[in-house]
Amino acid sequence: MDRLAGIALADWRAQAREFEFRGHQLRYWEAGQGEPLLLIHGFPSGSWDWHYLWQPLAERYRVIACDMLGFGFSAKPRGHAYSLLEQADIQQHLLQTLGEPHYHILAHDYGDSVAQELLARDLEGERRIGSLCFLNGGLFPETHRPVLLQKLLMSPIGFLIGRRFSRERLAANFGKVFGADTQPDEQELDAFWAMIETNNGPAVMHRLIGYMAERRVHRERWVGAMQRTSVPLRVIDGAADPISGAHMVARYRELIPQPDTMLLEGIGHYPQVEAPEQVLAGYLAFRDRLN
Repeated sequence: MDRLAGIALADWRAQAREFEFRGHQLRYWEAGQGEPLLLIHGFPSGSWDWHYLWQPLAERYRVIACDMLGFGFSAKPRGHAYSLLEQADIQQHLLQTLGEPHYHILAHDYGDSVAQELLARDLEGERRIGSLCFLNGGLFPETHRPVLLQKLLMSPIGFLIGRRFSRERLAANFGKVFGADTQPDEQELDAFWAMIETNNGPAVMHRLIGYMAERRVHRERWVGAMQRTSVPLRVIDGAADPISGAHMVARYRELIPQPDTMLLEGIGHYPQVEAPEQVLAGYLAFRDRLN
């Protein structure tokens, strides 16, 4: 497969649309036709993370993505009690606004936890999710290995750490979690930083990081949902990720019935950026098998 062409951040931002949720202005994107595919981004960036996969997926599905509250080009209210449960509410509100009650999910990192909550809600009511594919994320709190920055953001001085966060520190941290041979280039780092910096994002990073504690609180509900659901699941994971790499997949294989997993050797925490061709091939094979 040829190298996928991405979308420049300026072009991506220009294509954004807007919706309101509880008084907050949020940005979203949609393209393509067919079955709805909801893309849920991770921490600390935004939906531009999907820019390599966006057009190829839009050729087959109606792709939908938003910058969640506190992320990307959406509102980042100071003093807000950010919650994964509220982020799940936001995803459901957007889908309802767009008239899409049934959908598939492709999620990454923080977005994995939002997807787990949506899956749990699915078990409690009408089934709405057609399939769910996870990229690198903390599906199990016991296997999540946070980097130093995340630990510091959770500490009593987290607000200071966030305010002092810079592009240079971002580059240093991403260098540790990307694969050795798939490091982000300067243009990608500029784009990641722009998403974080917009609307004074560093000032709320210490509030967003509360998701790590939420994962522990909801572990039984979320892991139980993965164990009991009839929704087809797949994990596509960068094996070299020190946060949620091969060790997380090993735990997934222990706990989830008939585990469907795909390990990408040498790839780190951002497989959709580091190896988009492999992720696309793995995802399409997963979906084609369902038809």
